[in-house]
Amino acid sequence: MGFLMDPYAIFLVRWLHVISGVMWIGLLWYFNFVQIPNMPKIPDEQKPAISKVIAPAALFWFRWAALSTIVWGLIQAWQLGYIGNALSLGLMSKSAAHMSIGFGMWMGLIMAFNVWFVIWPNQQKALGLVDCPADQKPKAARTAMLFSRTNTMLSIPMSYSMVAVHLA
Repeated sequence: MGFLMDPYAIFLVRWLHVISGVMWIGLLWYFNFVQIPNMPKIPDEQKPAISKVIAPAALFWFRWAALSTIVWGLIQAWQLGYIGNALSLGLMSKSAAHMSIGFGMWMGLIMAFNVWFVIWPNQQKALGLVDCPADQKPKAARTAMLFSRTNTMLSIPMSYSMVAVHLA
């Protein structure tokens, strides 16, 4: 345990958390601001390149970046001794900093849940990576898109609350 509390280890965990978060939110924003809005502009004969090659690869990195961000963030909160206070939104410590970082942590946890248990299962159906009746594919695509848009909106206050805690 001594190494995990070393200042360099604390820095390394923070850096891994930030790098994972950049990948996760970057891919989230790519899907919502680039891929989804531009799919109607792509000729039908070229769409399989997106749905069979690019989207599955991007979704692989997307879901693992989400998990990595959460894991490194929880380790960081444990290392710095505020995990319980943050997850209780500062109610135990009556600390605005714990409330702020906790708010971001809870939004991140909700977003990661959406990635793994709503977006990914529905994207698998929509992209034909798992068997499902053809009439379920449009509904699955819409559900994945709506939860992805929800995560995009949550990413703004989530990242703000994570960064704002360092202003004090």
